[in-house]
Amino acid sequence: MTQQQISISIVCPFYNEEDMVNFFMGEIFTILESINRPFEIVCVNDGSSDNTLEKLLKEQETRKNIKIINLSRNFGKEAALTAGLDFARGEAIIPIDADLQDPPALIKEFIAYWDKGYDVVLGKRTDRSTDSLGKRMTAQLFYKVHNKISPTKIPENVGDFRLVTRKVLKAIQELPENQRFMKGIFAWVGFKTAVVEYKREKRKQGQTSFNGWHLWNFALEGVTSFSTVPLRVWLYLGSFISLSAFCYGSFIVIRTLIFGIDVPGYASLLTTILFLGGVQMIGIGVIGEYIGRMYMESKRRPPYIIDRIF
Repeated sequence: MTQQQISISIVCPFYNEEDMVNFFMGEIFTILESINRPFEIVCVNDGSSDNTLEKLLKEQETRKNIKIINLSRNFGKEAALTAGLDFARGEAIIPIDADLQDPPALIKEFIAYWDKGYDVVLGKRTDRSTDSLGKRMTAQLFYKVHNKISPTKIPENVGDFRLVTRKVLKAIQELPENQRFMKGIFAWVGFKTAVVEYKREKRKQGQTSFNGWHLWNFALEGVTSFSTVPLRVWLYLGSFISLSAFCYGSFIVIRTLIFGIDVPGYASLLTTILFLGGVQMIGIGVIGEYIGRMYMESKRRPPYIIDRIF
């Protein structure tokens, strides 16, 4: 099947989703077959340690148009999504998660907007009640902080579930970084965009592989990928502390000269030293995050390695 014969590509990363493979394929094929356009499903097995690959291969035996990209190990969702996008052949590419919390039925609406001339169609979650309170609050905080400090605004409550045209995909593939924060990259390239709102569903089967630590690192990756404000903050903070220290020191000297009051002791001095030491360590940590990104990017390692394509 040539690239021109493929109209729609569904791209889905899988990591330890053996319980979801059959559910996912059943729902996706029902929707795509009703659209009646040539399609493919690009499944990326991101180093699963369970029977995800075996389940995908079994589905491939009984269903047409399934391509399986098996990565050599677990590279993370962003790398797996990048691999799927690189091998998608459709004119419209739709990333979607295997947990089916993003309803495949919206694909029809995505296609309708594509037919109207939109290059990007976003799926926006208007109801996230199926997520925990902590996850909802931290997600809201992330979007507010990121969009406040970054020139690239990420649409709130929009995940990877979206439609992009091949024109958009080619623009994304021109970006050279190998540490890829895909939400930011999707937003950075721009193009004519429509939004489809929906309610986020519960996971059908299995357990999510994302925990609080993963989400924190993911947020940190997003902020440092698209903003240098955290670095600039330390310039202003350092200037403020230095000015405050100079003013306070001048006050102590003048008071001692005029009134002959001894400078009191060790408690205030120790507190000040510990405070400044903590501030310096935080600043070094922020700088370290950016230097670490530069170090990893300078190696020019590929974002993923393929073991085999089925």
